[in-house]
Amino acid sequence: MIFPGTFKSKQPNTDDSIFATMSKLAGQHKAINLSQGFPDFDISDELIGLVNFYMKQGNNQYAPMTGVPELRRAISKKVENDHVAFYDPEKEITITAGATQALFTAITAFVRDNDEVIIFEPAYDSYAPAVRLNGGTIKHARMETPGFTINWQQVTKLVSNNTRMIIINTPHNPTGAVLGKEDLLQLEKLTKNTDIIVLSDEVYEHLIFDGIQHQSVCRYPELAKRSLAVGSFGKTFHATGWKIGYVMAPENLMSEFRKVHQWVVFAVNTPIQMAMAEYLNDEDHYKALPAYYQLKRDLFLDLIRGSKFKVVPSYGTYFQCLDYSDISDENDFAFAKQLTIEHGLASIPLSPFYKDGNSDKILRFCFAKKEETLIKAAEILCKI
Repeated sequence: MIFPGTFKSKQPNTDDSIFATMSKLAGQHKAINLSQGFPDFDISDELIGLVNFYMKQGNNQYAPMTGVPELRRAISKKVENDHVAFYDPEKEITITAGATQALFTAITAFVRDNDEVIIFEPAYDSYAPAVRLNGGTIKHARMETPGFTINWQQVTKLVSNNTRMIIINTPHNPTGAVLGKEDLLQLEKLTKNTDIIVLSDEVYEHLIFDGIQHQSVCRYPELAKRSLAVGSFGKTFHATGWKIGYVMAPENLMSEFRKVHQWVVFAVNTPIQMAMAEYLNDEDHYKALPAYYQLKRDLFLDLIRGSKFKVVPSYGTYFQCLDYSDISDENDFAFAKQLTIEHGLASIPLSPFYKDGNSDKILRFCFAKKEETLIKAAEILCKI
């Protein structure tokens, strides 16, 4: 049946995400899938056992809207240990159905018609649609290559009386770049004495390499007063399909966040929350991750050392960007399709992360894979 009336789409130019597109293409051509960011190895048996335990204990009904108290207390303790920052588990921490829901809810809670939001390109593809759906206007700040760094003088020029929010992402998807202490101090200085809110996407905080310390907004008291920090257990513990994340913010901001959150999902999976609360008691479960993923990154780089691809340094996430400019003059989407269809290896082009679709000749590869998967992928890359 065709709808009899007429309506105007709120997202008229929206197609499938590049992740869905490339994963579908990988499936059609039986290609090794290094495109979508999820591991192909098993998660912890201990963690699965804890979920099963709490299910059998009867924790199968709605959790509190804010999240089970045990998990909120565990997060508060973790952040205090990691960043010497205290968040009240009752008033300043909320459990969400994944980080994407957390980001969308935060944007919805604070962005109104004609508010301006600054995002940094290449930008994770959920930010801009959420801003537009809430009537906001996007201002794009292009990160500078080759290191994908932020030009804070450029950002300062973008700020106006209508600037409502600045969205940062560190470690950064898709590039693997990491913001340093000076970046956070610049952001703190830029937003001081303003009404600007900072939304900090920190879902890869424990996937950071080469001895670099994650610079959370939580570590900077003046910045933390205006910031919402988003984390993801799915990313941290290799369980992206569980869709469980969290948000930390001062009480005045969290109060507004929860007003929207309760109408979006209300509550999040109860037994998984209980399991995560207990699992966090052992710090080794997440503090061992930088070394674990750095080994995978380094293995992948060693395996492709003889290829014609040029490495774009990755200091965090589980993504490695490779420059193919010595191989082909094709645009990145065309080359990514060719690599998938003709060579059996799927990746992600960076152009969809830019407003104008213009990017350097760079593809993103996920190295959160088994060793044998990385070996097979590298063999393909070395033959091109």
